[in-house]
Amino acid sequence: MTQFGTRITKSVFKCCSPKLRIGLLQAQQAVREAGVPVLILVSGVDGAGKGDTVNVLNEWMDPRDLRTFAFGEKSDEERDRPEYWRYWRALPQKGSIGLYVGSWYSDPIAHRVKGDITDAALGARLARIRGFEKTLADDGALIIKFWLHLSKKDQKKRLKTLESHPDTAWRVTRQDKEHLKLYDRFYSIAEHVLHETSTDEAPWTLVEGADERYRRLRVGEHILDRIEQHLASHRHSKSPPVEQPHHRPVASSAHNRLDQLQLNKHLPKKTYKAELQRYQGLLGRLTRAAREKRVSSILVFEGWDAGGKGGVIRRMVKPMDARNYRVISVGAPSDEERARHYLWRFWQHIPRAGAVTIYDRSWYGRVLVERIEGFAQRDEWMRAYAEINDFEEQLAEFGTVIVKYWLHISKEEQWHRFQKREKVAWKQYKITEEDYRNREKWDAYTHAVADMVERTSTTYAPWTLVEGNNKRYARIKALRLYCERLEKALD
Repeated sequence: MTQFGTRITKSVFKCCSPKLRIGLLQAQQAVREAGVPVLILVSGVDGAGKGDTVNVLNEWMDPRDLRTFAFGEKSDEERDRPEYWRYWRALPQKGSIGLYVGSWYSDPIAHRVKGDITDAALGARLARIRGFEKTLADDGALIIKFWLHLSKKDQKKRLKTLESHPDTAWRVTRQDKEHLKLYDRFYSIAEHVLHETSTDEAPWTLVEGADERYRRLRVGEHILDRIEQHLASHRHSKSPPVEQPHHRPVASSAHNRLDQLQLNKHLPKKTYKAELQRYQGLLGRLTRAAREKRVSSILVFEGWDAGGKGGVIRRMVKPMDARNYRVISVGAPSDEERARHYLWRFWQHIPRAGAVTIYDRSWYGRVLVERIEGFAQRDEWMRAYAEINDFEEQLAEFGTVIVKYWLHISKEEQWHRFQKREKVAWKQYKITEEDYRNREKWDAYTHAVADMVERTSTTYAPWTLVEGNNKRYARIKALRLYCERLEKALD
């Protein structure tokens, strides 16, 4: 890190700041109109002016589209979920700005300085950060990262100045003094972190924090420049959507897995009743044990229209404690959800440790319906495979049991079920014109499903293809699998 030594006089600051403030407000309006989310991270050395910088930006910019987030110690809710849950929840919507003092960088740096994690563990966490920021940038977000720097001498002087005045002494904590003793180690690790995470999509900007006037102007000017550059690039890259083919050739192995399912598998009614009682009883015991041991579960149900998802889910939740599970039925995104990355709405429903979340349809809509119907462009749904794998890997690393079902039925069986629904009054709500329209794209969906299974069936979150022509067989297979997976996790 470079020692800059730059100072700004009061007269220069008074001359430059009004024009800068006007420019920032205009840029903020342009961000709002363009629908671009902006993330501004303010990190750095203790005493370098992080709090002052955040306060000044809140003063200079329109607070209606600027929200400040400060990440300190994790709450009980946050400790009960994967690390990035709290960061995804704090993402700004399109057209607004999120201002972060303390971020996803704070914990990795602090833990390495204290020696709680190794260099290898730090490297893994930095890789996750790069992936997280790339995911956001690929979706159009502008990420501006500041590192406010102070020399050891200036830091010591700054803390002493704050401590000497009764109105500011409270800002100097025991932790600040401990950090001063570890300055050299902190400096070395922070330098490594900045080097490893300064990427094309999210570069770091170093700002010397000793002179507050210089720091304020430098930060404001850089934000203005980055917004203007990003919006110019955003306008240039915007072009009318090009119609894409519904599918492309896929590997025969994935396609064969669907083709080779034996859909004639059958379970006699008497056997079904006995097996249902057996596995529901077992599942009730296992989910109670999981709650005690704080092992959470996420069940994903995908499949053809009328494939039997609802019937399986009803049998799945019957033995569970209603206070310990949620069923999320996923439809078209709301305006709030459309204003953020497509994964944002699914992070909202991640269960607490020991609880169960069941998704009736899920994030896989990105590579199924959004792909087929053209709601997502080819580059968007293509990169979604890796984004989804990373998402599920984070859940698995936290210890979450992930069970993903594709309920497969034949085209003929689907038609039979559609006709049956038309004739039964209390089932008619389940059938719509869209269901019939989707049948016309059966082959396209088959290719998309095969792609999905091949690209997102991992060791930590494998797909289970369920032969669904016989509902009794499908229900028992799904129940048995969840019991086995949960039993293994508890062991």
